[in-house]
Amino acid sequence: MTFPSTAVPPPAVRRPTLTRVHGVDIRDDYGWLRAANWQEVMRDPSTLATEIRAHLDAENAHAAAAMAGTEALQAQLFEEMKGRIKQDDSSVPTKDGPWAYAVRYVTGGQHPIHVRIPRDGGGEEILLDGDARAAGKAYYRLSGVAHSPDHRRIVWGADENGSEYFTLRVRDLVARRDLDDVVEATSGDVAWAADGEAFFYIRVDDNHRPSKVFLHRLGTPTSEDPLVYEEADPGFFVGIGRTLSGRFVVISVHDHQTSEVHLIEAADPTSPPRLVARRVTAEEYDVEHAGERLFILTNNGDAEDFRIVTAPIDAPDRENWRPWIDHVAGRLILSHSVLGAHHVRLERVEGLPRIVVRRLADDAEHAIAFDEEAYSLGLSTGFEFDTTEIRFTYSSMTTPARIYDYDLESRTRTLRKEQEVPSGHDPEAYVTRRIFAPTADGETVPVSILHRRDTALDGSAPALLYGYGAYGITIPAAFSTTALSLVDRGFVHAVAHVRGGKDKGFRWYAQGRREFKTNTFDDFAAAARGLIAAGYTSAGRIVAQGGSAGGMLMGAVANRAGELFGGIVAEVPFVDVLATMLDATLPLTPPEWPEWGNPIEDEAAFRTILSYSPYDNVAAEPYPPILALAGLTDPRVTYWEPAKWVAKLRATKTNDAPVLLKTNMDAGHGGAAGRFDRLKEVALIQAFALRVTGRDIGTAAS
Repeated sequence: MTFPSTAVPPPAVRRPTLTRVHGVDIRDDYGWLRAANWQEVMRDPSTLATEIRAHLDAENAHAAAAMAGTEALQAQLFEEMKGRIKQDDSSVPTKDGPWAYAVRYVTGGQHPIHVRIPRDGGGEEILLDGDARAAGKAYYRLSGVAHSPDHRRIVWGADENGSEYFTLRVRDLVARRDLDDVVEATSGDVAWAADGEAFFYIRVDDNHRPSKVFLHRLGTPTSEDPLVYEEADPGFFVGIGRTLSGRFVVISVHDHQTSEVHLIEAADPTSPPRLVARRVTAEEYDVEHAGERLFILTNNGDAEDFRIVTAPIDAPDRENWRPWIDHVAGRLILSHSVLGAHHVRLERVEGLPRIVVRRLADDAEHAIAFDEEAYSLGLSTGFEFDTTEIRFTYSSMTTPARIYDYDLESRTRTLRKEQEVPSGHDPEAYVTRRIFAPTADGETVPVSILHRRDTALDGSAPALLYGYGAYGITIPAAFSTTALSLVDRGFVHAVAHVRGGKDKGFRWYAQGRREFKTNTFDDFAAAARGLIAAGYTSAGRIVAQGGSAGGMLMGAVANRAGELFGGIVAEVPFVDVLATMLDATLPLTPPEWPEWGNPIEDEAAFRTILSYSPYDNVAAEPYPPILALAGLTDPRVTYWEPAKWVAKLRATKTNDAPVLLKTNMDAGHGGAAGRFDRLKEVALIQAFALRVTGRDIGTAAS
């Protein structure tokens, strides 16, 4: 590992503040990095205080200096990854009435072009050209494009600075012109009324919380849009959508453990929302519809891994819920949809997904599953309700994505598309495995592994170990074109399916949150030790990587098990957990309390978070090299969290390992929006991983 000795980190001024909470004094030397006008900065980054901007610019310059000498390597990595992307790619068109809708890209283009094709023949019609809309902008991201039920119009949302304030616009597809209707500061979610003359949307408040649903009728001033629903509890966010049947607009109200649904007849958009069932703490449900029944996926009634019940439309409260698909411990039902004559669910058993189809007429079931040790499976039911066809996507760590159309009655599948890798890919040159790493408390952590078949498994190989472990999110064992650049240079690429995700059922999630959060960190260390014990790598040759809540995982393992790792990459890392959870004004804090605990009101939660919060537990000890990535306009993990963490690490650690911070001054939580610009960030990460493992002069295998 060699970093230029001339790369001197910028000094960070210490301005200590003390905050007393539950009898404990919390010291923060770098709180000044949080802009007092952070809400304004989210909307207009140019308003950032000069002193803070200068510090972030200096950090960016230092990161560039520290990575000097890898510019050619980064360029090579970028070109490799770009070469694995089919530049003029397109999605499989999705049918809806007289049209089939699709997304495509052009060679050199960074953004999607939304199109449709007449099903009775005829040429493609461009609905929205993302490249044209993004021209001249440092950042541009679409929230999606929604066509009206009559196919006459589209509405789309665009974010132009990464802060996730989406501006909605409407295009008349018949007249081929944009309408004057413009709605600002929205979440980007849209649901059309049945007549195609009005749509529902959600406004985001000054604290970036989606809390109010409005109805906009085309051609009217947005100032006159009626308020349809307002959520008074700042701990709950609001979302909108439609049932696949098209009958109902769905208003979903939720935090991380509790949900509530309201329905509006799409044909009568001014009718008041109808409550399905009042919220009950720690109980979740969502709703689909067919005929005169609602189909409800829920964990009600001690159904930890979820069950499905039905209820009549005119009396949907819990007292009228009737069992339909029973709860089975260890079989986690992830999602469900109802088509005209079938119910389809995506579930996971023993960490592997499968699709199960049930015919409504007689409840006959069959499953769609695969045989590889580790794989990813995605389900799409498209736009149409009265159909016997669904679409699913299958991939594994060695197998590029394959998209199939599946007939629910004949049980036949048709391959519609296989992901192309223009530069070439031989699945037989790679091996995917799954091991189970033992933990100190008797659990086993699944670890999905990819490596070249010719990689020596004698402990000498470097490894990249990825982890997340929060909100019940499962990281799939899917194909990744970017991972191949490291794997082709001798890396073992692994994903640790730690507690906090739902990889092994809801219990796996429950055992990785709130008072059990440290299980997530211990599981990740166990996964690293499992890789070492199995001969895949050795201590000090593992690069750990995680983002957002996974970045918090990176901060925690740096404090708790840093000796295992040769480097750590923390993308938009949620590392100042205690201070963030103590600040109810921040965008995500109240909705996050069910996940982490409320340290304001609950002293036990305060002490638990204090015990692991990465920023608060930085210690006078050696740390591995660390690369932290941030986004200036990130509303989820604010830029000052990684900035403060890096400053404290440098001031406290006892060795000279580099700690680098790169802040994207033109983006937010997801980093660069363009498909190629994002690859440049990945190339930097991989160059860092190669440098800290001594492989930065190596080339990819042929």
